Amino acid sequence: MKMIKNPFADSRTEDYNCFGCSPGNIHGLQLQFWEDNGEVLASWIPDSRFEGWKGIIHGGIQATLIDEVASWYVFVRLGTSGVTSDMSIRYKKPLPVNTAKILVKAHSPVHNKRLVTLTCSIHDEVGVEYAAGEVTYYIFPETIAREKYRYPGKEAFLDL
Repeated sequence: MKMIKNPFADSRTEDYNCFGCSPGNIHGLQLQFWEDNGEVLASWIPDSRFEGWKGIIHGGIQATLIDEVASWYVFVRLGTSGVTSDMSIRYKKPLPVNTAKILVKAHSPVHNKRLVTLTCSIHDEVGVEYAAGEVTYYIFPETIAREKYRYPGKEAFLDL
């Protein structure tokens, strides 16, 4: 498993405050990412700040986790950026706040011109699946992503 660098977190992007992945957003998820066998993964330790129903992680937070790992798949594996076009999630089990650590995965892209659909999931460390989803991204050509959307290039995410 190889850690993915967060190139947005450096001093050049002081206005970076993403709820999903900014290490400086004290109210956010502060996700870090890894690449492993064609998948992009994030691990996260839940806490009661993200509770919906008593003792359960809010479904919107779970949707954010899935959307975020999908976007990092687009950055790292597809070498561009994009925007969420569609997302569907099936909540399979309530995700307890006291879960030690969860893993969020994105993989298996299906391309259709400028759209890519990713399969995503949320599991605990022993493999129990809590949510599964599909996220469709409208992806930009890399030149547009770099010029208009501050995409730093695939190489910025990897230790080469």
